[in-house]
Amino acid sequence: MNKPLLLSLTAATLLGTSLNAETMYERIQSMELQMKQMQQELSTLKSSKATTSTLPAKDDEDEEDISNKTTLTKSTLKNDDEEEDDDDEEDEKVDLEEEIKDMQESITELNKATNGNHLKLGVDYRFALDNIQYEMADGSKKSNDALMTNRLWINMDWKATNHLSFSGQLAYNKAFGQRTDDDTAGYNFENFDWIANENAYDDIIRVRSAYFLYKNDTFLSTNVPWTFSIGRRPSTNGHLINLRDDDGAASPMGHTINVEFDGLSAKFTLEDVTGINGMYFKLCAGRGMTSAAHKFTSTPYSNEDNINPNIDLAGFIFVPWNNGHYGIATQYYYANNLIDQRFSPTPTNNFDTVGGLHSFTANFTINGIGSEWSDYLDDTTLFISGAVSKTDPKDRSGEAATLGYDPTGMLGSKDSEVGYSAWIGLQMPSLVSEDGRWGIEYNKGSKYWRSITYAEDTNIGSKIATRGDAYEVYFTEPLIDDILSLQIRYTYLDYKYSGSNGFFGNTTGNSITISDTMNTPMGNIASQVVDTAQDIRFYLRYRY
Repeated sequence: MNKPLLLSLTAATLLGTSLNAETMYERIQSMELQMKQMQQELSTLKSSKATTSTLPAKDDEDEEDISNKTTLTKSTLKNDDEEEDDDDEEDEKVDLEEEIKDMQESITELNKATNGNHLKLGVDYRFALDNIQYEMADGSKKSNDALMTNRLWINMDWKATNHLSFSGQLAYNKAFGQRTDDDTAGYNFENFDWIANENAYDDIIRVRSAYFLYKNDTFLSTNVPWTFSIGRRPSTNGHLINLRDDDGAASPMGHTINVEFDGLSAKFTLEDVTGINGMYFKLCAGRGMTSAAHKFTSTPYSNEDNINPNIDLAGFIFVPWNNGHYGIATQYYYANNLIDQRFSPTPTNNFDTVGGLHSFTANFTINGIGSEWSDYLDDTTLFISGAVSKTDPKDRSGEAATLGYDPTGMLGSKDSEVGYSAWIGLQMPSLVSEDGRWGIEYNKGSKYWRSITYAEDTNIGSKIATRGDAYEVYFTEPLIDDILSLQIRYTYLDYKYSGSNGFFGNTTGNSITISDTMNTPMGNIASQVVDTAQDIRFYLRYRY
């Protein structure tokens, strides 16, 4: 008996040679489909075996016929042909048993490869080598010629039903031979919640994201597909910034927000009801800091606004149109109770609440320049993005006598100030391979520009937050399929004003011209303010 075709394909499946899918997710889906087909065939074979091994029932013989029978036994009357039939039957039983055993082993291997029917595990490891150079406002220089880091992401996905799923990601990020552990001012923010997994800190594995997602094709009996999600958000490497990072885009727009935080979202797809390609509306809200006492106090988890405030953020994303070729997207949010580090009488871990921030961004994306002008331009992406920020300072002058200083003001001003930022980028095929990419980007920020992009994957500070000019060029090339890749990236930041990577108050976030840092109310701070910064990065990245 010939073995089923599916069984012969199993070995090739496990080696990945029979699958033409482009991504690992598609490969696993294909393997799961083959496993289900094999399980069905196994069930059929088992039924066949049961039928073959059961002898057919004989009709009852009449008493009259029995009385006329001789004393010869049934075995005595068996002829040679009957013996051959029995031998064939036994051989068929053996073949079936071997087939079933082989298929059971193959299904076990497929189960191992796909982690069962639901759970998906993935590994994303990156080794990076950075050459970092700084020139300070007083002309002095600082550098690190070879900063080596390990970054590991462990991805977890579980689809419980067609409507409900879970996604999570564990992470660690560490410099070679170094675990940052210093209470000195500045170092004590290494494990700050917004960037806990984005900076080279220590070798502790932390939760980078963990959330469940509910989705349905109708909302309140309307033809509006919708989703709801809550948990530790996938809020870094958002739209547009993900291109140079060679990642799929997370939900937020990277021009104005790129931090880890906990919150919820609800998305409503409006394409069917409006007839407009790609239209959707998404509500987002989260908490970036919780005011709560420590566990071992007399009042565990009670509010401690004088130390750390509750920081909440709420906003929306609205995509009015996206047909896959051209797309327009917008985002607005408001963040309250934003902070600055408390420096009086000495720097501490505590914060001053300084006010809120309005933020709005809009971008236009072209995926494929022109209309089939050339294969090269068809595979080229161009984007233009603009953003506005507006501070909302909180008047705390009445507390000055008690505190010994007045924390009123944001970004060096007691008035509400408007900041602007422009960003343009171009990503093209590498010409080395079909999947390789190279790109160039430029962004510019005004004096009072403020983004919340501390978790951006740039070791010299967020390029998007730059109050001045930022330039970047990168080259990404796959080495082995979509599993192993390399990237070379150059980033140059030319600051016109200080405070680009600080908090939101008048101390760390103070925006003054670089030349004025030689003489400020705080004295000569030019040796502490960066004028220009550059980073040359090379990495090898393994994803499976």
